[in-house]
Amino acid sequence: MNIQTAVLPPHAEMVRAMLERDTAYEGVFFTAVKTTGIFCRPSCTARKPKPENVEFFAHADECLCAGYRACLRCKPLDAAAVAPDWVQRLLSAVDADPERRWSDAQLLAEGIEPLNLRRWFKQHFSMTFHAWLRTRRLGMALGGIKQGTSIDHAAFDSGYESLSGFRDAFQKSFHITPGRAANSEPLLFTRLTTPLGPMIAMAERRGLVLLEFLDRPALTREVEALQNRYGYAVAPGHNAHLQQIEAQLADYFAGKLSEFSVPLHLPGSAFAREVWAALLQIPYGQTSTYGAIAAQLGKPGASRAVGLANGHNRLSIVVPCHRVIGADGSLTGYGGGQPRKAFLLRLENAALQLTQQLAF
Repeated sequence: MNIQTAVLPPHAEMVRAMLERDTAYEGVFFTAVKTTGIFCRPSCTARKPKPENVEFFAHADECLCAGYRACLRCKPLDAAAVAPDWVQRLLSAVDADPERRWSDAQLLAEGIEPLNLRRWFKQHFSMTFHAWLRTRRLGMALGGIKQGTSIDHAAFDSGYESLSGFRDAFQKSFHITPGRAANSEPLLFTRLTTPLGPMIAMAERRGLVLLEFLDRPALTREVEALQNRYGYAVAPGHNAHLQQIEAQLADYFAGKLSEFSVPLHLPGSAFAREVWAALLQIPYGQTSTYGAIAAQLGKPGASRAVGLANGHNRLSIVVPCHRVIGADGSLTGYGGGQPRKAFLLRLENAALQLTQQLAF
């Protein structure tokens, strides 16, 4: 599975989409108007500015960090939390008929432009729609093999006429052969949308294993380590843990949730797990430092090691490494980017202050 940083469409195409209010680009980029200081969805019905007065951003948080305010008409922060209608309809159709093959002609018949679909899936899933569909079918085959389905039947049910073709595709996707799949641990993943951009969540039967922003540079290495070091077979899908984290993230960003209860499973070294456990003890709306955590663990000279373990945390937000700052009060590094770290700390601080005010 390859995770790549999202790339914006060509400038001319974004200008066209903005002027024509093209809904196909919902969630793909945001428009920010220099003369008004406001940012919008591409399809906003407000009067369109001159193209030379517009900046384009991939994520809503980038607009906020550049000093722009959200448009009150199109509510781009709300839009950042949902896939566009045409994508939702397609995903519902896939769920209803998972064995259906979608050609470009069929997509066009449903009013979906294949190029726009490819671009949206590349940004939000880091793979094309057809690659996602193929991996999803292989994931269903993986589940069948785990439950005792023969490899021949799994291959046929996945639409493969050649058993060798199925084996090759299976091993390419999951880094294991179908014969070893019965002893592997499926790690299901799904895309989640947030006001800070798309995230990927991965969970197995014991709990949530990974939650990261899709543009995190280390994401590819993290996924490969889960596959190669811990034997996971990674596939698109859903389970109760993924549903739970989706709901809890929505409440967190709405300022309604200060502590996550989704079960967690944290593969890693003993020391890394100690550090992650210490991160979980940092109260909502407060911060700590590498030195303080090292002292808490009884290893006052291990600040650097604590920093490394903190950077290897795979569960953004839930295991709150964003609450760790430098000894001088600086934000220091954050895998999701310092603008996101600042956003999360502001969100928690504001929600905490509001709760305290209501308590009096």
